[in-house]
This record gives sequence, C-alpha cells and structure tokens, in this order.
Amino acid sequence: MKRLLAGLLGLSLTLTATAASLPKSVRSALKEAEIPLAAVSVVVEKTGSRSPYISLNAQRADNPASTMKLLTTYAALDMLGPAYTWKTEAWLDGELHDGVLNGNLVLKGYGDPKFTIEQFWLWLSELRARGLREIHGNLILDRGFFELPPHDPGEFDNDPVRAYNVGPDALLLNFNTLRLHYLPDGERMKIVAEPALDTLKLDNRLAPQAPSGECDNWDDSILIQAGGDRIVFEGGYPGDCGERAHNLSLMSHARYVETVFRGIWQQLGGKLTGAVRETAIPPGATLLSTHASEPLSGIIRDINKFSNNVMARQLFLTLGATDHASLEQSDAAVRLWLEQQGLKFPELVLENGSGLSRKERISARHMADLLQHAAAHPLSAELEASLPILGVDGSVKKRLKGSAAASHAHLKTGTLTGVKTIAGYVRSTRGQEWVVVFFINHPNAKRGQSAQDALIEWVQQR
Repeated sequence: MKRLLAGLLGLSLTLTATAASLPKSVRSALKEAEIPLAAVSVVVEKTGSRSPYISLNAQRADNPASTMKLLTTYAALDMLGPAYTWKTEAWLDGELHDGVLNGNLVLKGYGDPKFTIEQFWLWLSELRARGLREIHGNLILDRGFFELPPHDPGEFDNDPVRAYNVGPDALLLNFNTLRLHYLPDGERMKIVAEPALDTLKLDNRLAPQAPSGECDNWDDSILIQAGGDRIVFEGGYPGDCGERAHNLSLMSHARYVETVFRGIWQQLGGKLTGAVRETAIPPGATLLSTHASEPLSGIIRDINKFSNNVMARQLFLTLGATDHASLEQSDAAVRLWLEQQGLKFPELVLENGSGLSRKERISARHMADLLQHAAAHPLSAELEASLPILGVDGSVKKRLKGSAAASHAHLKTGTLTGVKTIAGYVRSTRGQEWVVVFFINHPNAKRGQSAQDALIEWVQQR
C-alpha cells in the first residue's frame, strides 16, 4: 500500500510539474525576447480533456486582442446558425410609372457585414430590371437599426483612415473603404482608387524616395489628408518597392454610400435628381426589393482568417438585435448564451467583440474552455474551417511555412501594441488534436512570436 501511495504521489508530482512548466524552447525564446513568465498565460490540453498538459497564469484576465473573435463567431454559429443571412431593403416612397419614380428611393440596412461593391452593383441592376430608371426625388438612407454612440475612428490609435478602425454601421457598404493602388512610373507616381468615383479628387504630391530597409512598411512615409471629396497625398513613396496597394477609409458612411450609388446608378443608365437624406422609412412606402447577404458560415471565415474588425463588430451587434441593435443588448445576449452553455467567465469584459480594444478581457483558461466546448459542438467543423491554417492562409500564412507543423494547425492570432496572442487547435504527429492558448501582455509582446511558434512546434510533435 505504501508503495502504491508513493507511486501515485510521484505521478501527481510529475503531472503538476509538467502542467506548471513550459518547454525549454519556449522559455528560451521568451528570455531572448525579454518577456518574463509573469507576462505570459498559457493553456495546452488535449481536446476532450479537462486536465491541462501545460497551465501557466491561466486564470488571469488578459487582453486577448483579436482572439476575442473566437467568442463572437462561435456564439454566432450556435445562436444564429451557419445559414443565417442579413437583409438590405429598397423601398419606394412615391409612385413608380413607366420607369420614373416620382418620389424617394429608400435604402434600409440591417447590419450586413459584407455588402461588397460587386453585390451592390448586382442589386442596383436588379432594381433597374424591376423597372426603376429615374428617381425624381431623394435617396434616403435608413441607418437607424444600429443604435450606437458616435464613433471616433482615430480614438484607438490616432490613425483614423486605417481600414481596421472603421466603425460599424447598419448600412455598411464595402467596409466603407477605398482600395488605393500605387503605380510607379519612372519619376512619377500614379494613384488609382477602387472603386473609381467620379466625384473623388486625388491630389497626388508624392515624391520618389529610396526604401528604408524592407518594403513591408512601404507606406509609413505617406501622409494622407481627406476632406470632403478631395484626398491629398504627401510625403515619399519608395518606387523600388514596385506596385503596392492598401485599403483606407476616407469618407463617412453616408457619403460613401451616396457616392458609390450615384456612380453605379449612372453607369446603369439611371438618374437621380435629388440629394441624399438620412431618416427612417417614411409611412406609406412600399417594399421594392430585398438583398440577402452571403450566409454566416462564409462571413465567419472572413472574420477569422483575415481578422476583419468591422465585420466582427457588425456580427457582435447582430447577436443581441431585436427591433434594433446596441452594444448593451449584444453584451447581455452573449453572457446569457455563455450561461446557457454552462460556461462561467466572470472576468470577461466585452467592448465590441472584435478584440480591437484596450478594455476587452478573458483568461487563457476560459478561452481554452470555449475552444473545448466548440470542439464538441455539432458545428465544430464550421468554426475550425474558419480559422487560418498555419503556413497556408489568413493571418498565419507566413508563419512556420517550412516547419513540420505547417498545415497541422488552425489558429486565430491577435496583435495590439503590448499584446501578442494565439489560440486554436493543433494536430500532433500521432493524430491527437490539442487546444493551445498563448497570451502575451507585455511591452515586448511583438517580439514573442518565436516563443508562440516554438510552443506550436512542440505540441505538434507530441
């Protein structure tokens, strides 16, 4: 009996030591990055198991950055279902006769996260096919489904034109962004905007310059000022970096929809005589057409693989929507859903559901619990398929490409100043699937990727 107790005690001590320590390769990488263990939270465990193989600072509430999208997208899959779609409506406020609307055309949005230019063009083509040619009235935008406080795109990092800072909107079109292409031509620099908008004036004052180091940060020296329909480009462009492009948000939501609508409507042979107004659907208006979004299963792939913040925010607001949507309703809806799933996350702090936040918090332990719960869900394949594949696509396309771990992990990443996170599933050489969560909250967090990669490779070899 004493020998048995001693053996059990030794096994217990071994398991405890294993659970409390990180692999040597991970500890070495953290030391080189000057990131103390106190700034790291880690959970590693087999799917279906509640006994962590590694657990370090797992109960602490950390900033998860974009790994918070895992909570938003998984909750959406269960609450809404993979076939859920959003609608956008076109209403006639007036009489339509022989192609002429003597009145207003009303567009009402319900928060479609991915209403692209291509889809908008096809929908407006449908309106033309339904007999609408000339609008002798105004274009009315009903954006009232989202009840939100004013959004300051520069509040997060004082960079208001960046696409990741776009705020949610009930009538979000094409992520409210322009794709700007920079085309070097000797000593000249050509800038092309997509979509091409006739009213948009590009004031190009860029001067050629030599690249400083690698071309990854090619646009650091470009200064952009947007005012009305005029965009001024100043600074330098490294022509040796070749053609480059980025997505920027340079207009308000309403102005963007108006400008794109006028351009497409004119191309389709349509005419709009009035201005643009923002108000609710007038009484007596009649429904002309309803556009349906792509299904939720496709939406969450874009959110997770490319870490699209505004799409995640649109989805988060949808989770609590009734006759309108608000952040307070969505926060309450997600917490109720967690409670119904038997998941108690008392430290959870939600701001917008995207992880682009200085306030949002969750522990590594509870992120692992969420992933465990998802792994046992009937729709687990949908969630896992939405995650970036290590070394293959999405936000981890360039990570560990030459490693044996490439293609053997579905992982969501997160990056903010002082935050570097990763969470998801790793399949080992023996065919076992593991849940891996690795949060770093520290000023040197951006140097912690090698430590996270070392842990992924170590788990993949188990």
